[in-house]
Amino acid sequence: MHIIAIGGSDAGISAALRARELEPATEVTVVVADAYPNFSICGIPYYVSGEVTHWRNLAHRTIADLEATGMGLRLDTVARRIDVEGRKLAVTGTNGDEELLSYDELVVGTGAVPVRPPIDGLTGPDAVGADGGVHLLHSMGDTFAVMRTLEERSPASALIVGAGYIGLEMAEALVARGLNVVQMEQLPEVLPTVDPALGTLVHAQLADHGVDVLTGTTVRSITRAPNGDAGRLRVQATTADGQDVARSVDMVLVVVGVRPDTELAASAGASLGPRGAIAVDRHMRTNLPHVFAAGDCVVTHHRLVGTTYLPLGTTAHKQGRVAGENALGGDREFAGSLGTQVVKIFEHAVARTGLRDHEAAAGGYHPLTVAAEADDHKAYYPASHRMAMRYTGDRKNGRLLGVQLFGHRHSEIAKRVDIVAAAIFNEMTVEAMSDLDLSYTPPLGSPWDAMQVGAQAWARANR
Repeated sequence: MHIIAIGGSDAGISAALRARELEPATEVTVVVADAYPNFSICGIPYYVSGEVTHWRNLAHRTIADLEATGMGLRLDTVARRIDVEGRKLAVTGTNGDEELLSYDELVVGTGAVPVRPPIDGLTGPDAVGADGGVHLLHSMGDTFAVMRTLEERSPASALIVGAGYIGLEMAEALVARGLNVVQMEQLPEVLPTVDPALGTLVHAQLADHGVDVLTGTTVRSITRAPNGDAGRLRVQATTADGQDVARSVDMVLVVVGVRPDTELAASAGASLGPRGAIAVDRHMRTNLPHVFAAGDCVVTHHRLVGTTYLPLGTTAHKQGRVAGENALGGDREFAGSLGTQVVKIFEHAVARTGLRDHEAAAGGYHPLTVAAEADDHKAYYPASHRMAMRYTGDRKNGRLLGVQLFGHRHSEIAKRVDIVAAAIFNEMTVEAMSDLDLSYTPPLGSPWDAMQVGAQAWARANR
């Protein structure tokens, strides 16, 4: 049997590793469009900041590590066309010649591509481009272009379009490099994946570290500055109330989200679902025979609301593993996602899992969301910090639906949200959180953990 996985990121590599793990005699080939298989795209901001000292350290595994598993890597090779009936994949390498690769089972892991908002100067014949200091950020190639700008042009200032996860991480990275940073977000508050009450706390952290944050602001154009301001860029934007805003900076970074890369699969006849992602069942099968798909290019089964699109690295790893096993003839299902996420903002962190109030209502639940605060450990032990929480549960049956957290980076925000993710995964009620046997010692927690304090606040409000 010959399995081909398209894509060298999380899903494609996970599929290949699982297939080789279960059946070492199976021939597995991974088609990678660039020369950087199994690199951590999530780690790019920390390479830009200098915390990760070399780009090669971003590799989850080296090429030698991957080849040692027995998989074959076709680097700098672009998948062009799928012949579904003939079970062949047309690819081109660096010489441009087309080659047909035969497969028994195919796993499509083409991932996602950056959204290009309609900003004059970002696209079209007058686009400034990376050489002029305007960057998207999604691949290792993008990363090298950003680093060239930083190292060769020595910019003193930067403007970031977008204040989602990557935008926030890049704001911190550029501040760490000594740049003056402006951040523009079209929506009313930064980090719109959490409630505005927590987004406001994130906003304050950015401002406290010198980031000039403009929310409710839509970027209209990016142009080269006049000759008297050589090498600089002019960014023009409009606020929600129609006021014009302009900034002159040395570089611009546009990070406003991603969309699924589905052209290859769709042109072969693959059905599409929410957000135009490839439609797959929970076995990661497409509607095409002998073709599986996984990762940021496919729809996601959400455990609370069903089929959606939710691109996350953790999800891609799991889906790829399922696809690789089932390509061998297995019968494993993807268990589903809760959208569990966490991001560090300077000395603080914010996290979420499950549903927010409006998402729960749209999913047919009867949500109640309650705000609470608690110390991350006993207040009498030095260096305790207050944590802000927002608990969402179903007011009719008490089911736990979601939690959002904000607190100091040493408050174990990530692991505390993981407790809630495990509880939601197992369909617990909010009140049942108080029954969990959680660890306690004064330097690290309290007899009632902060997550239980929040759950009890919700239960009181729902009486």
